[in-house]
Amino acid sequence: MIDDAGNQLGIMPTRDALARAREVGLDLVEVSPDSKPPVCRIMDFGKFKYEKSKRSHKNKAHTTKLKEIRLRPKTGQHDIEVKVRQAVTFLEEKDKVMVYVEFKGRELAHIEEGQKVMDEVLAKLLEHGKLESPPSRQAKRIIATVTPK
Repeated sequence: MIDDAGNQLGIMPTRDALARAREVGLDLVEVSPDSKPPVCRIMDFGKFKYEKSKRSHKNKAHTTKLKEIRLRPKTGQHDIEVKVRQAVTFLEEKDKVMVYVEFKGRELAHIEEGQKVMDEVLAKLLEHGKLESPPSRQAKRIIATVTPK
């Protein structure tokens, strides 16, 4: 039995240990159930679980994900700004962003419109990241990748 200050109280019946924990207003937690006799501690169990989850969350490494931003040649100015804002949040969270302008039907006859949209988006994103792969045309798309700084 260990009290809330970390002092060993020795071996005692469960009933007495529970009574001590209630006096202090804390919980009786079985720390080592496999030992003979089992070791119990008086502590705030909710606080213990919270601190344990904070420690495990702090040690967790961020895995870089690839996020996509899809545009069209006729995408409106406000919609482009919304997409750029979303891409900036991705970059701030240390994720890569793949920007692509997709062409459908007769839009393929005016690739320069899509190139203008791509240049505008990349100009805004390069303030927050760096260009990993420059804009390249692949089938019915123009694709570029931006990584965080």
